[in-house]
Amino acid sequence: MNDPVNRTMLLVDIEKFSDRDDVEQAFLRRMLYDVVDRTMERAGIDETLRLRADQGDSVMEFIDPNVPVPQVLRSVISELPAQLKAVNRMASRGAQMRLRTVVASGFIALDERGVWVGGDLNHACRLLDADLLRAALRERPGDVALCVSQSVWTGIVRHHHLGIPAEEFHEVTLASKNGPLPAWLLGPVPASGQTAPSPGAAGPAPTPVPDASRERPGPAGGTEAGPSGGGSASTSTSAPAAGPAPAAAPAPAAPPPAGIHFTGGAPAFGGSLVMGNQHGVSGGRVDGDVVMGSVGGPPRPGRAADGHAPADATPEQDAPSPDDRQPPGTGEAGPR
Repeated sequence: MNDPVNRTMLLVDIEKFSDRDDVEQAFLRRMLYDVVDRTMERAGIDETLRLRADQGDSVMEFIDPNVPVPQVLRSVISELPAQLKAVNRMASRGAQMRLRTVVASGFIALDERGVWVGGDLNHACRLLDADLLRAALRERPGDVALCVSQSVWTGIVRHHHLGIPAEEFHEVTLASKNGPLPAWLLGPVPASGQTAPSPGAAGPAPTPVPDASRERPGPAGGTEAGPSGGGSASTSTSAPAAGPAPAAAPAPAAPPPAGIHFTGGAPAFGGSLVMGNQHGVSGGRVDGDVVMGSVGGPPRPGRAADGHAPADATPEQDAPSPDDRQPPGTGEAGPR
């Protein structure tokens, strides 16, 4: 392998080259060579100062370090799109092409089989194949997308050389199989094709969702911890908006007047039987004997003024009078 030499590297790739058939691919290769050759000639770069490597759907130009890098970069920014437009306007729709381009610098070496190798060349090839550069070409109306390496940005672009619009370059990070690669993209950054965030990157904090089972309405419109909350009650700082007053509930029906009503049967009070319709007893407590019948009138023959028979009365005298007899079927008073 030869000793490494320093070169300015220009890499140009045809978009969707593998989607074409063999005839179209052969035609596109000839068109690509013509566009690159005319671009270098218009930039004043002699053919003897260029080394070319053919990659099928792409071409790599290794330019002598005696050619100023700004001269190469200006030709790619302005002359390459113009030459491509001139060729596309004369070609059929299936024979038109769009190009991804990379300008980088570094050391390369030629091995025993005539193949150019080197770490800086590998870096440039990964920039050319990055998804972000593909997305940039896909999402813009023009036919060329350009990306420069970090070394070209630092040494050339950022110094605002004539014909190199540094303000139109945007710093990007391109994904590759060897990790993220820093680069600078000419024109707007595409919405797609960005490098995915690292797994450890912190995302936005999730919005807390209140647990309805752990809170219940508290006084004055606040909330207080439920049985499982284990915390102290908290009150809201603002009362809830007053809503319409609820409709008045209908007044409950008046309860029936106090008293005891019997509609039949034989209710017992302390062992005594009360039968028939009784009136004039309500509320309070009754002590002593309850006399049923005529009270306050003249006593019956053979009875005392209180209506009771004397202690020595005979059974006939103690028998009830016809007026005191109960209707048939109602039974007789006495202990049950």
